[in-house]
Amino acid sequence: MTTTAPTAIGQPTERVDGRYKVSGTARYSADYVLDNMSYAFLVGARVPSGRITAIDAAEALDSEGVLAVLTHENLPGIATQPPLMPSLAGMPAPGQTFFPLQDDVVHYTGQPVAVVVADTLERAQHAAALVRVSYEETPSVTTLDQGRDQVYEPEAIFADLIPGRIQRGDIDAGLAEADVRIDSSFTYAANNHNPIEPSATTAVWDGDELTLHDATQGVSATQLTVATMLGLTPSKVRVISHYVGGSFGCKAMIWSHPALSALAARHVGRPVKLALTREQMFTSVGHREEQEQHITLGATSQGRLTALRHHKLSPTSHFDNWAEASLGVASQIYACPNYEGVYRLIRANTMTPTFMRAPGEASGMFALESTMDELAHQLGLDPLELRLRNHTDVDPNTGSPWSSDGLVECLRRGAERFGWQRRNPEPRSHRDGNWLIGYGMATAGYPVYGPNNPQRARARIYADGSAVVQAATPDFGTGVATVMTQVAADALGIAIERCRFEGGDTMLPTIAAAVGSSGSGMIGSAVHTAATNLRDQLVAQAVSDTQSPLHGADPASVVVGGGRMMLRDRPETGETYSDLLHRNFLPDTEAMGAWSPAPRTANYGLMTFGAQFAEVAVDADLGVVRVRRMVGAFAPGRVLNPRTARSQLMGGMIWGLGQALLEANYMDPVRGRWVASSLGDYLIPVNADAPEIDVELIEVEDTVVNPLGVKGVGEVGQVGAAAAIANAIHHATGRRVRKLPITIEDLL
Repeated sequence: MTTTAPTAIGQPTERVDGRYKVSGTARYSADYVLDNMSYAFLVGARVPSGRITAIDAAEALDSEGVLAVLTHENLPGIATQPPLMPSLAGMPAPGQTFFPLQDDVVHYTGQPVAVVVADTLERAQHAAALVRVSYEETPSVTTLDQGRDQVYEPEAIFADLIPGRIQRGDIDAGLAEADVRIDSSFTYAANNHNPIEPSATTAVWDGDELTLHDATQGVSATQLTVATMLGLTPSKVRVISHYVGGSFGCKAMIWSHPALSALAARHVGRPVKLALTREQMFTSVGHREEQEQHITLGATSQGRLTALRHHKLSPTSHFDNWAEASLGVASQIYACPNYEGVYRLIRANTMTPTFMRAPGEASGMFALESTMDELAHQLGLDPLELRLRNHTDVDPNTGSPWSSDGLVECLRRGAERFGWQRRNPEPRSHRDGNWLIGYGMATAGYPVYGPNNPQRARARIYADGSAVVQAATPDFGTGVATVMTQVAADALGIAIERCRFEGGDTMLPTIAAAVGSSGSGMIGSAVHTAATNLRDQLVAQAVSDTQSPLHGADPASVVVGGGRMMLRDRPETGETYSDLLHRNFLPDTEAMGAWSPAPRTANYGLMTFGAQFAEVAVDADLGVVRVRRMVGAFAPGRVLNPRTARSQLMGGMIWGLGQALLEANYMDPVRGRWVASSLGDYLIPVNADAPEIDVELIEVEDTVVNPLGVKGVGEVGQVGAAAAIANAIHHATGRRVRKLPITIEDLL
């Protein structure tokens, strides 16, 4: 049995939550005001390494309205520190394997050393300033330059999911047979998370049961992590997160503030709200690490790649082997028989870095695509043609075919929309008055991730013909509530206006955190399964009901549409869902759905592909860069909602602009503090920086990834964007810049 032709999937449906957001009625985690509310404020360490020798909280405790000052001296120890694990795994997912306020050791500046709780936020902030902490400071390492004599090669990185060294073929032989060889080194400033909503948690106890209103990408991840830390069964912890004001990775993992808010609430016996300030976001939720990458690329005189050596060096914390996976997509995107990728780390006085949009793909592809552009220039080849010559139909690491491709079409369609054929290959050949004009391009790619465990959803239809679908996932700005409404409406064969989505609560069916651009495919598959199970259940009931016009029909001959079940070859014969439910005195009926991803085997390579193009203008005298146009063509499998998909891709491309030209933070090597700790110092793109952006969606059929054939768009839009801009700057000026961000000083 099937639905009639889908009418909701593929439509540019407006966001179902848009009105609530623009009217201010959407409630975020910090918006919940509970009876007898109290407020917590963190006191951060002022030194990067050492021990706490004394804490004087007397003046703070005497301050009006103060309920408690919690330190390592009086805060109960956590029950268990779970291991580092991505939240997609459906397990506890701490951001780092260190929990503060357990002893007197200071590992990094900003590490929480005290929590002040008061009856108002202002009183908590004031009292926090009165807490006197004395330290015995010890030598620290906070930058790459300080730790070069301590470099080591880890066995694995990225929560131990990725080997520290990856090889295929014979790298030395591949470089020896190359006609052309390019050695390039790239440096990257650290990046910090700045979603519009800083992280926040409101905690309230009812006996031994805990409720958390938490800004998170995964309510189940928060539930499991906090339950493990506090020694509770997960059934005693409820997490609610209906609206999340952006995340981009910083709310994918569970940091210390949810558990600290719960511990503080239990200590004072009343609800506690702990909302991070913008400054605290720089030291509390991870970051994209400072890094260096070195590429050695070998090729024939015709531009065929023979070898790629790609090494990365970055600082991690004292407790975790973390590096963003910069070498992954760069090792797979082109046909290259010989490859060597190596991660090297330095133990530093920093918190553990974490996921940040396109974590590793954006930085690794900047290095590779800049080097590919340099190779094209050296060989006298069109950069577009060089990419086409090295296209691969299989994953080079396994030899398995891609589940779906589309890269060649993205390259060609993007070039056509951009007007690439008008490009004179000679640098400094295009001008507009005093502006030097340059055109650049790059390939984009992002892995298709999926969960390791079943994903669940519930679908319920009411006697009035309306329906609701439920899954625990929050909507953190991607439009998941809108898209899941579309998926369910089509599966049930009802109008989208008659369907709604409920999420963001651990009381609902369990869904893993929607990280790694996995949300639409993972959640959509569970919702699709639940809604089709409900549809089939209703059809089965109708054909067995002696009073139904469909009695005795073959269920396979029944289709649904417009809220009706009908015979495929005689659509006039049938009845509505409402008719069936009313006749059987049913106010509603429901069905569960569980989708289990297929085992990850070597049968297929899984990747979302795209192509990026950029036009820049560089002031010939001042070195000022303006991005005038960006064009992106992407092949994300099936597109459920082109409006929300384009919005995601456009956001990624603008972030790529920020990565290329603006976003940077640096550690003070003496004090171990970030130089920038506010949006006044840490630069991100604003509307005035945003150029004309053209996004094309190229749908490709994929029968492997999930039942809907969806691959995701949340991060691929950033991959390659910075490289396209850097390559355009080279075309405009003749100057190759191998660092991010590119500044005026680099071009003068």
